[in-house]
Amino acid sequence: MKPTTALAAVLLVLAPLAAMAQSYRCVGADGKKYYGQTIPRACAGQVVEQLNAQGIVVKRIEPASKAGPGARAETPEEQRKRELEARDEARRNKALLATYTSERDIEQARARALEDNQVAIKETEGRIATLKKRHADLKKELKFYDGKTKPPAKLEQDIKSAEFDIKVQEDVLAQRKKDADAINAKYDDDKRRYLELTQGRK
Repeated sequence: MKPTTALAAVLLVLAPLAAMAQSYRCVGADGKKYYGQTIPRACAGQVVEQLNAQGIVVKRIEPASKAGPGARAETPEEQRKRELEARDEARRNKALLATYTSERDIEQARARALEDNQVAIKETEGRIATLKKRHADLKKELKFYDGKTKPPAKLEQDIKSAEFDIKVQEDVLAQRKKDADAINAKYDDDKRRYLELTQGRK
């Protein structure tokens, strides 16, 4: 067999494998998701995502209306930025699939994070209660002087310190409570991306 003939034979064997190693996905004009080994007809005029064999997005294909003859040519800098974003997204997707094996894993991770956050909230509330009790005791001690004599400078400083510490811990508590919303938002996003990636592999 001639070398060129052998090469042609190899390419004929590899071509189907290369096609199977990738797929395409888009959201059609009707809002539904479409998948295929080639770009589905319903993806015409829509952004198409090219997926590798693991279901990870490796390329975004803009619709012809955005990349047509009248469109501005992409600068090298813009192309590099887009490629970096695509690689970053691919890394994030790979890490997500390595972290979770099911939706249940995501919900269990969410529950653990929320539980840890709740523990931190309770601990902060405990510190605030302790500080407020100390502040109340110091204020009682201050009343003992009843304006007749000047209270010790240390007592006044301790009162100010207690008030400052209470304010700091109250700010921490407010942030802890906001963190619960951030935790839920994170795991909502993880679940959305996980479902998109795993559905893309089916």
